[in-house]
Amino acid sequence: MIQTNLFENTPAHQVVDKLGNFSIIEYTKDLSVNRGSASTAYFMSKMNVRKRQLLIELKNTGAIMQAGAMQMMIGNVQAATNVQGAGDFFKKMVGGKVTGESGIKPRYTGIGHVLLEPTYKHIILQSIDDWGGAITIEDGLFLACDDTVQMKVTARSNFSSAVAGGEGLFNNTLFGKGVFALESSVPASELLIFDLENDTLKIDGSMAIAWTHTLNFTVERTTKTLVGSAASGEGLVNVYRGTGRVLVAPVT
Repeated sequence: MIQTNLFENTPAHQVVDKLGNFSIIEYTKDLSVNRGSASTAYFMSKMNVRKRQLLIELKNTGAIMQAGAMQMMIGNVQAATNVQGAGDFFKKMVGGKVTGESGIKPRYTGIGHVLLEPTYKHIILQSIDDWGGAITIEDGLFLACDDTVQMKVTARSNFSSAVAGGEGLFNNTLFGKGVFALESSVPASELLIFDLENDTLKIDGSMAIAWTHTLNFTVERTTKTLVGSAASGEGLVNVYRGTGRVLVAPVT
């Protein structure tokens, strides 16, 4: 048996969010400072610049996470590479190359907890069920997920959306059931949620960090003519059509 204060709120850290088996630990104050760094640490804390860690509870269940993200395994927990043969290894390596993320993501199973490395970025917890069973995410955002969530690399539906939209040729799509965690440069409170029902959302720039996989993403001119687009000063916009959800970071 292991006893620890990790799961308790202390003057240094507290659990600020929980979804399923995933919890977010936030270090409200950096107490490991000296007189030279105390002032900087104080104002960082006031401006919500704080270290955060993702804690995953395993109950004879499994979780998949970004390579190199694990800091501690607590209890009877085992790790595996989640690679099934040479062909699967090659496929995962190619997928990681085109999305800019690690293609091989380790899988942790057993009874206990896995604590991920601390980060100054914000951790956002979501459920696949809230995204109609599949969500496409921006490159570099994936942190971890239940092993009931599957991941595949998807290509853009057309070349224009990849080149002109500034979104890249490929993205990761998560599908199945379960909870996943994103590592974001902005907090969840700053994100805008748009639920579309057979409608259209147009965004000037690549501010959408995630969207329902079934939405049709294209890049279009703001007006019907090139002259009109130039005159309006807006040029091209990212367009999301259909029924689904879009998560937007408007202040990035």
